[in-house]
This record gives sequence, structure tokens and C-alpha cells, in this order.
Amino acid sequence: MLEDISLEQLPAAIEALLFVSDEPVSAVVLAKMFDENVEEIELALQELQRQLDEGSRGIQLREVAGGWRLYTHPAFHELVEKYVLSWDTRRLSSAALETLAIIAYSQPVTRAQVSAIRGVTSDGPIGTLVDRGYVREAGTADTPGNPTLYATTATFLEKYGLGSIADLPDLEEFAPDEKTAQLIRERLGAPVQTELLPAENDMPTPEQMAAEAQAALFGVVEKVDFDNLTFNMDEE
Repeated sequence: MLEDISLEQLPAAIEALLFVSDEPVSAVVLAKMFDENVEEIELALQELQRQLDEGSRGIQLREVAGGWRLYTHPAFHELVEKYVLSWDTRRLSSAALETLAIIAYSQPVTRAQVSAIRGVTSDGPIGTLVDRGYVREAGTADTPGNPTLYATTATFLEKYGLGSIADLPDLEEFAPDEKTAQLIRERLGAPVQTELLPAENDMPTPEQMAAEAQAALFGVVEKVDFDNLTFNMDEE
């Protein structure tokens, strides 16, 4: 119960509240939450800040943007960055990453179009990407059945350090030759000169095209080798 929180417990109570907040919280808002005056809250914030600083803790309390928020300590930035990146990679399987790359380059795109490029059904990976906020529904296609169109989200841009979709690397830069570059343009819906396409028996499979999209987007490999392509990531 809030009425049972003493002034001595106030710093710890504020820490708990800020821990679950995803944005700065002002002293005025905290005062309303705890039914205390702003001066007592400010004293408690200063005390919490002192405890964190003097206790050699992994987090800090900072006053930013008109409020207070907990941050990881700058001394551990590289460690936190390494963990977060590795954690994020483990969360998406190869299939999900392939699907995400295809959607990023082909958006807006339907499930059937994604599956056609990958060569396998993509309902599961698309569902995963929607659930995790990387992909969103972006209307319906003006085709029979009006299938749902999918596109990437602002979360996708944030996670992969992109200002906009225009910042995606050019897939053709990763093609081993012009014929494969033309095939990439064809698979992604761009105009293509059919006489330059490789012979059917030399043409990369849909799975290989999806792998190329994944490699280009996430930097898994520097140059595409369709025969020996591997990915350094864990499956879900």
C-alpha cells in the first residue's frame, strides 16, 4: 500500500517505479503517485542518485528531458552493447531473418510473395516478426482475395541503425556477377532484361536469393558464395 511507504523507503520505491518506466518521469508526477510534496520527492531522488553513485552500481539515475530515468553505467557500455546485440540475434531464427530481409527490400509485400522468394511457406516467420514489432500490416493488395500487405516498422529501423528504408544497402553490390544482379532485380520486382538472365540450371534457387537478402541486410557475409553460404547465428 502506498500509505505504508515511509520517507526512508521512498528512494527505493522511486527506484522500483523508474525501473519499469520507458521514459523520464518528473518529480511532479512522482509526487502525485506517492501523495507526497515535490520537495520530499526531490530529496528522495537526490538520495537515490547518491546511493547509486557511491555504491559502484551498474545503473545511474539521471535528470533528463524534464524528468528522471535510470540508465546503465557508461563504464559498462561495451559489455551491455555486446550482450544486447547477441541476445537480439538469438531471438530471430535464420528463417525469420530471411523473411525480414525480403520484406525490407520488397515492401509492401504479401505472404505469398515472400513465400515465393523463399521457396517455402512463411506464415510462421511473418507471425514472429509481427509479434516482435519488426513488421506490421500495411493495408491490403488490390488483387483477388485482397491479401494483407506487410512492411517494416520504426522498431526495425531503430534496431538495425537505419534512418529510413533508403539506407538499406544495395543488394546488387553483393551479387557475384551482373546476371545475378539482374536476377535480384527481377525477384524484387524491378525491371529486368530477360536476355541477361543466367541459364535455368545456373540460376540461384529462391532459398539462395533469400539468403542473399539476409546477408546484405544484416552483414552476415561480405561476399555471396551460394554453394558455401553459412550463417553465424542460433536457430530459435
